[in-house]
Amino acid sequence: MNVAIMGYGTIGSGVAEILEQNSQQIRQASGQPVELKYVLDLRDFPDSPVADRVVHDFGIIENDPDVQVVVEAMGGLNPSYPFVKACLLAGKHVVTSNKALVAAYGTELLELARQKQVNFFFEASVGGGIPIIRPLYRCLAGEKLQEITGILNGTTNYILTKMDKEGASFESALKEAQALGYAEQNPEADVEGHDTCRKIAILTAMATGREVDYQEIHTEGITRITDMDFRYADRLGASVKLFGTSRMEGDQVHACVVPVMIGKDHPLYSVSDVYNGILVKGNMLGTSMFYGSGAGKLPTASAVVADIIEAVQNRDRNVALGWSGDRLSIGAMDTMEFRYFVRAAGSCTEGKDLVESHFGPAEYVCLGDAGEFAFLTGKMKEGDFKEKAVAFETAWKDSHPEGILQMIRAEL
Repeated sequence: MNVAIMGYGTIGSGVAEILEQNSQQIRQASGQPVELKYVLDLRDFPDSPVADRVVHDFGIIENDPDVQVVVEAMGGLNPSYPFVKACLLAGKHVVTSNKALVAAYGTELLELARQKQVNFFFEASVGGGIPIIRPLYRCLAGEKLQEITGILNGTTNYILTKMDKEGASFESALKEAQALGYAEQNPEADVEGHDTCRKIAILTAMATGREVDYQEIHTEGITRITDMDFRYADRLGASVKLFGTSRMEGDQVHACVVPVMIGKDHPLYSVSDVYNGILVKGNMLGTSMFYGSGAGKLPTASAVVADIIEAVQNRDRNVALGWSGDRLSIGAMDTMEFRYFVRAAGSCTEGKDLVESHFGPAEYVCLGDAGEFAFLTGKMKEGDFKEKAVAFETAWKDSHPEGILQMIRAEL
């Protein structure tokens, strides 16, 4: 079986490296030799092991019947989408690590693969090297999934870990992440939650078998989280993580991307630095955890190679996975339930009665001379919390016009 790689960047070069170094293991797993025939890139790599296989014309790959598996490692949507579509139409299996492509065009590409009796695999699009897509359609096929919650972005997790463990500010932690290569110079996709949003959309579609429009998922990033929030979290024996969450309750599905304050008893509490963790709850299985390297050259490339092997094993048939074109309706964010960590101007002594008259019984945290206090509400729907928060600020504004300084959803 001949493979072509489109894009010789971090992931593409990692795939080529694994195909070379682990060729014997790959041959044993797939049942036949797997050879790299082409590498498509705009650049030349004269000192690379693949120098003699570099091509600049996509048509060479598209029109070569000896290329049966194509790896898309270019990223983005253009030219990834038209190239992948053309490969499927040409009867070639396609493997990708591109979550943007899968989130935007996965429904169409999966259907096209079914029609052509080839496969569109995307294990590496979520969780890097962590196996999660394949377990959902194989190991957990008999489960009625109730929840998927994950720390799905290593960059934001690294930043939050630095803020938690070292008291760093968001700005300084981001600069360090950029210096180490964990964050892009334009980190918006990571820190604003867009990357996590696409990944939880893919996992929700896998869990429900229905198409998910990632643009319908309420998404917040970590840019408003401060070192002060972690001072309070420390008092509560808690931390703050960026979660992508999907909850399936009967016919109702809720999904969101938000920072969440969690305690030490939460399964994802210890997932630190650039690691990812994904919690899956099934009605029979209970809670299961997937943990590992959520990014990086070789971990992600390893997941790509696993998809190559599955494509080779199923060279003449389509593997049933993914979702249909039936659109899933995501429930309104206002109907999701959380506890809420709230920081407000003033003091516990003067604010307690007003807090409880609006929010009900609460747990309080005070830092002495901070000029503010914090409280933790009981569990309530988001819409109800918003109404109570507006009423509280209205009553509080005469003496403390700053009102509510921060709100973080909590699972404590």
